[in-house]
Amino acid sequence: MMQNSHHPLPEHVSQQLETLAVLHAKAEKEAGFHQHAVESVTAFLGRPLFLNLTIGVVFLWILVNIFPRLFGLVRFDPPPFYWLQGTIGLGALLLTIVVLITQNRQALLSERRAKLDLQVNLLAEQKVAKLIALIEELRRDIPTVKDRFDPEAEAMQRSPDPHTVLEALEEKIDEAATLVKKAEEDMKTKR
Repeated sequence: MMQNSHHPLPEHVSQQLETLAVLHAKAEKEAGFHQHAVESVTAFLGRPLFLNLTIGVVFLWILVNIFPRLFGLVRFDPPPFYWLQGTIGLGALLLTIVVLITQNRQALLSERRAKLDLQVNLLAEQKVAKLIALIEELRRDIPTVKDRFDPEAEAMQRSPDPHTVLEALEEKIDEAATLVKKAEEDMKTKR
Protein backbone atom coordinates (compact mmCIF):
# COMPACT_ATOMS: atom_id res chain seq x y z
CA MET A 1 0.00 0.00 0.00
CA MET A 2 1.38 3.38 -1.02
CA GLN A 3 1.67 6.07 1.55
CA ASN A 4 0.10 9.39 0.79
CA SER A 5 2.98 11.85 0.74
CA HIS A 6 2.19 15.54 0.83
CA HIS A 7 4.80 17.49 -1.05
CA PRO A 8 4.18 21.21 -1.24
CA LEU A 9 3.41 22.39 -4.74
CA PRO A 10 5.76 24.86 -6.39
CA GLU A 11 4.53 28.44 -6.15
CA HIS A 12 3.83 28.81 -9.87
CA VAL A 13 1.69 25.63 -9.86
CA SER A 14 -0.23 26.84 -6.81
CA GLN A 15 -0.86 30.16 -8.53
CA GLN A 16 -2.17 28.41 -11.66
CA LEU A 17 -4.48 26.20 -9.60
CA GLU A 18 -5.74 29.22 -7.68
CA THR A 19 -6.39 31.06 -10.95
CA LEU A 20 -8.36 28.09 -12.29
CA ALA A 21 -10.37 27.84 -9.08
CA VAL A 22 -11.17 31.57 -9.16
CA LEU A 23 -12.25 31.35 -12.82
CA HIS A 24 -14.48 28.38 -12.04
CA ALA A 25 -16.04 30.06 -9.00
CA LYS A 26 -16.60 33.27 -10.96
CA ALA A 27 -18.29 31.38 -13.79
CA GLU A 28 -20.55 29.56 -11.36
CA LYS A 29 -21.44 32.80 -9.58
CA GLU A 30 -22.19 34.59 -12.86
CA ALA A 31 -24.48 31.78 -13.98
CA GLY A 32 -27.26 32.60 -11.54
CA PHE A 33 -30.28 30.60 -10.44
CA HIS A 34 -32.01 30.34 -13.82
CA GLN A 35 -28.89 29.13 -15.62
CA HIS A 36 -28.27 26.48 -12.98
CA ALA A 37 -31.92 25.38 -13.21
CA VAL A 38 -31.67 25.09 -17.00
CA GLU A 39 -28.43 23.11 -16.72
CA SER A 40 -30.04 20.75 -14.20
CA VAL A 41 -32.92 20.16 -16.63
CA THR A 42 -30.43 19.60 -19.47
CA ALA A 43 -28.50 17.11 -17.34
CA PHE A 44 -31.71 15.17 -16.67
CA LEU A 45 -32.85 15.30 -20.31
CA GLY A 46 -29.50 13.94 -21.46
CA ARG A 47 -29.83 10.70 -19.50
CA PRO A 48 -31.07 7.33 -20.77
CA LEU A 49 -33.75 7.44 -18.06
CA PHE A 50 -35.41 10.37 -19.82
CA LEU A 51 -35.43 8.46 -23.12
CA ASN A 52 -37.01 5.45 -21.41
CA LEU A 53 -39.62 7.64 -19.69
CA THR A 54 -40.48 9.35 -22.97
CA ILE A 55 -40.90 6.07 -24.82
CA GLY A 56 -42.99 4.72 -21.94
CA VAL A 57 -45.31 7.75 -21.86
CA VAL A 58 -45.78 7.72 -25.64
CA PHE A 59 -46.47 3.97 -25.62
CA LEU A 60 -48.95 4.33 -22.73
CA TRP A 61 -50.63 7.31 -24.44
CA ILE A 62 -51.12 5.32 -27.64
CA LEU A 63 -52.25 2.20 -25.77
CA VAL A 64 -54.82 4.11 -23.69
CA ASN A 65 -56.20 5.76 -26.82
CA ILE A 66 -56.35 2.59 -28.93
CA PHE A 67 -57.85 0.30 -26.28
CA PRO A 68 -59.77 2.62 -23.95
CA ARG A 69 -62.24 -0.06 -22.81
CA LEU A 70 -59.41 -2.17 -21.37
CA PHE A 71 -58.59 0.66 -18.99
CA GLY A 72 -62.14 1.89 -18.44
CA LEU A 73 -61.29 5.25 -20.01
CA VAL A 74 -62.67 7.48 -22.72
CA ARG A 75 -60.49 8.20 -25.75
CA PHE A 76 -59.08 11.66 -25.22
CA ASP A 77 -56.78 11.61 -28.27
CA PRO A 78 -57.94 9.14 -30.94
CA PRO A 79 -55.63 8.23 -33.82
CA PRO A 80 -53.79 9.99 -35.48
CA PHE A 81 -53.05 11.36 -31.99
CA TYR A 82 -53.08 15.11 -32.61
CA TRP A 83 -52.63 15.94 -28.92
CA LEU A 84 -49.66 13.62 -28.73
CA GLN A 85 -48.12 15.21 -31.81
CA GLY A 86 -48.62 18.68 -30.35
CA THR A 87 -47.16 17.65 -27.02
CA ILE A 88 -44.12 16.11 -28.70
CA GLY A 89 -43.67 19.23 -30.85
CA LEU A 90 -43.84 21.51 -27.82
CA GLY A 91 -41.45 19.22 -25.94
CA ALA A 92 -39.01 19.31 -28.87
CA LEU A 93 -39.14 23.12 -28.96
CA LEU A 94 -38.51 23.42 -25.22
CA LEU A 95 -35.75 20.81 -25.35
CA THR A 96 -34.05 22.70 -28.17
CA ILE A 97 -34.18 25.96 -26.24
CA VAL A 98 -32.81 24.35 -23.06
CA VAL A 99 -29.96 22.71 -24.96
CA LEU A 100 -29.09 25.97 -26.75
CA ILE A 101 -28.99 27.89 -23.47
CA THR A 102 -26.67 25.28 -21.98
CA GLN A 103 -24.46 25.23 -25.08
CA ASN A 104 -24.13 29.03 -25.02
CA ARG A 105 -22.76 28.93 -21.48
CA GLN A 106 -20.47 26.03 -22.31
CA ALA A 107 -19.14 27.98 -25.30
CA LEU A 108 -18.44 30.98 -23.07
CA LEU A 109 -16.60 28.81 -20.55
CA SER A 110 -14.68 27.13 -23.36
CA GLU A 111 -13.63 30.52 -24.70
CA ARG A 112 -12.38 31.54 -21.26
CA ARG A 113 -10.40 28.32 -20.93
CA ALA A 114 -8.93 28.87 -24.39
CA LYS A 115 -7.77 32.35 -23.36
CA LEU A 116 -6.21 30.91 -20.22
CA ASP A 117 -4.51 28.22 -22.33
CA LEU A 118 -3.15 30.94 -24.60
CA GLN A 119 -1.76 32.85 -21.62
CA VAL A 120 -0.12 29.69 -20.26
CA ASN A 121 1.31 28.88 -23.69
CA LEU A 122 2.72 32.39 -24.07
CA LEU A 123 4.30 32.11 -20.62
CA ALA A 124 5.77 28.71 -21.57
CA GLU A 125 7.13 30.27 -24.78
CA GLN A 126 8.85 32.97 -22.73
CA LYS A 127 10.32 30.37 -20.38
CA VAL A 128 11.61 28.25 -23.25
CA ALA A 129 13.17 31.31 -24.88
CA LYS A 130 14.88 32.15 -21.59
CA LEU A 131 16.15 28.57 -21.24
CA ILE A 132 17.57 28.62 -24.76
CA ALA A 133 19.28 31.92 -24.03
CA LEU A 134 20.78 30.52 -20.82
CA ILE A 135 21.98 27.37 -22.56
CA GLU A 136 23.54 29.40 -25.35
CA GLU A 137 25.26 31.63 -22.78
CA LEU A 138 26.49 28.56 -20.91
CA ARG A 139 27.77 27.04 -24.17
CA ARG A 140 29.76 30.20 -24.86
CA ASP A 141 31.16 30.29 -21.31
CA ILE A 142 32.36 26.68 -21.09
CA PRO A 143 35.93 26.55 -22.47
CA THR A 144 35.73 22.87 -23.49
CA VAL A 145 32.70 23.42 -25.73
CA LYS A 146 33.39 24.77 -29.19
CA ASP A 147 31.71 28.12 -29.57
CA ARG A 148 29.71 28.43 -32.76
CA PHE A 149 26.94 30.61 -34.09
CA ASP A 150 23.55 28.88 -34.31
CA PRO A 151 21.04 31.12 -36.14
CA GLU A 152 18.07 28.93 -35.14
CA ALA A 153 19.01 29.06 -31.43
CA GLU A 154 19.59 32.80 -31.81
CA ALA A 155 16.07 33.25 -33.21
CA MET A 156 14.52 31.02 -30.53
CA GLN A 157 16.04 33.09 -27.75
CA ARG A 158 13.65 35.90 -28.54
CA SER A 159 10.11 35.27 -27.35
CA PRO A 160 7.59 36.64 -29.83
CA ASP A 161 5.45 39.59 -28.80
CA PRO A 162 1.88 38.33 -28.26
CA HIS A 163 0.40 41.40 -29.97
CA THR A 164 2.58 40.84 -33.03
CA VAL A 165 1.55 37.17 -33.12
CA LEU A 166 -2.12 38.13 -32.83
CA GLU A 167 -1.81 40.71 -35.61
CA ALA A 168 -0.06 38.17 -37.84
CA LEU A 169 -2.77 35.58 -37.11
CA GLU A 170 -5.54 38.05 -37.92
CA GLU A 171 -3.71 39.00 -41.13
CA LYS A 172 -3.46 35.33 -42.15
CA ILE A 173 -7.15 34.79 -41.36
CA ASP A 174 -8.06 37.83 -43.49
CA GLU A 175 -5.87 36.53 -46.33
CA ALA A 176 -7.51 33.11 -46.14
CA ALA A 177 -10.98 34.68 -46.11
CA THR A 178 -10.08 36.76 -49.16
CA LEU A 179 -8.81 33.66 -50.99
CA VAL A 180 -11.99 31.74 -50.15
CA LYS A 181 -14.15 34.65 -51.29
CA LYS A 182 -12.18 34.94 -54.53
CA ALA A 183 -12.50 31.20 -55.15
CA GLU A 184 -16.26 31.38 -54.57
CA GLU A 185 -16.54 34.30 -57.00
CA ASP A 186 -14.49 32.38 -59.57
CA MET A 187 -16.83 29.40 -59.19
CA LYS A 188 -19.87 31.65 -59.72
CA THR A 189 -18.42 33.19 -62.88
CA LYS A 190 -17.58 29.76 -64.33
CA ARG A 191 -21.19 28.62 -64.02
